[in-house]
Amino acid sequence: MALLVEKTSSGREYKVKDMSQADFGRLELELAEVEMPGLMACRTEFGPSQPFKGARITGSLHMTIQTAVLIETLTALGAEVRWCSCNIFSTQDHAAAAIARDSAGVKAEEIFEKTGQVPDPTSTDNPEFQIVLSIIKEGLQVDPKKYHKMKERLVGVSEETTTGVKRLYQMQQNGTLLFPAINVNDSVTKSKFDNLYGCRHSLPDGLMRATDVMIAGKVAVICGYGDVGKGCAAAMKTAGARVIVTEIDPICALQALMEGLQVLTLEDVVSEADIFVTTTGNKDIIMVDHMRKMKNNAIVCNIGHFDNEIDMLGLETYPGVKRITIKPQTDRWVFPETKAGIIVLAEGRLMNLGCATGHPSFVMSCSFTNQVIAQLELWNEKASGKYEKKVYVLPKHLDEKVALLHLGKLGARLTKLSKDQSDYVSIPIEGPYKPPHYRY
Repeated sequence: MALLVEKTSSGREYKVKDMSQADFGRLELELAEVEMPGLMACRTEFGPSQPFKGARITGSLHMTIQTAVLIETLTALGAEVRWCSCNIFSTQDHAAAAIARDSAGVKAEEIFEKTGQVPDPTSTDNPEFQIVLSIIKEGLQVDPKKYHKMKERLVGVSEETTTGVKRLYQMQQNGTLLFPAINVNDSVTKSKFDNLYGCRHSLPDGLMRATDVMIAGKVAVICGYGDVGKGCAAAMKTAGARVIVTEIDPICALQALMEGLQVLTLEDVVSEADIFVTTTGNKDIIMVDHMRKMKNNAIVCNIGHFDNEIDMLGLETYPGVKRITIKPQTDRWVFPETKAGIIVLAEGRLMNLGCATGHPSFVMSCSFTNQVIAQLELWNEKASGKYEKKVYVLPKHLDEKVALLHLGKLGARLTKLSKDQSDYVSIPIEGPYKPPHYRY
């Protein structure tokens, strides 16, 4: 059934699956607000002055309850907000409905990734994509530089994914970055919390919801030992699995060994392991040749980025392979030669968002408070020339502020140094603050 663009009585456009779920979404939003003290503190501190008055903010992020609290924080600070989900499986319909009804325009659908060529509406059977492609095509035919012109009025962007940040730095290097960008991912209160603690929480949650697997005693392979991999490996080890890590980086590999984990290649263990988790943010990590060598009912999933870490195209087009959908986002793929099958979660997309409810509200409050502060910084400095067409990180004092906003919720009280102690440990730092290499 096609989703139609509709309007609320106040004129906000929305395109969601079921507006009747808005009341349910509102109840969960109210629960999440209590667990997101950083965002609520932003509303208290900045709300009265309406710093985003006149700002139009658009986001592409998983349309979940936690994201809904972020959206309502931006609107509480005066912004006009429109939102689009970045993953068809992570959208929580009740969250989208509540936001569409009460706060902002929402399109809860997968983003069409433009190729740079004029799109062909007949290239898809999906009627919604046909409409999108037709609009883009017609716009480009009327004005080929229509979308390029938008850069002139864009104030900037804040990005919180590892892969997205890497792309921004690449654009800066080759001169194609069209506006200032703030790298939120390398805030300590993002990378060491969302990536590490969030995945430590949501990986076992997603695995058990999707398969009810007993993790204890199993052999789990974690591909990559960055922050996400560290959280995943810790979760699997705590649950009783024997954990093996694959790595390209000698420092990360040594860290894994210091935690009592084995470091091997995927080829070393592909036929022996029970659970495979990709966490790299790269592409072509687990290929179809790997999958056909796995033991019967081995679980394959991705918690890294996008859906290209697992070779889903190779699996789908493998001659004679049979797909059995056990339940939504849990598929068993049976190979014709062996009659054995593997279980793939969320079609290779982010399994902690597809098969579970995602990261808990508290850890997302850390990430999203960084986003609000980054957006405030870009908007407040839009006319000052402070930010060029480069990628920036938030300064250390703002990173610390995000942490401070969350300590009270956990009952923490910080020790304060005396003046003598403070003078003793203060070491002058030349030049602007530069964060350490947070991967380690």
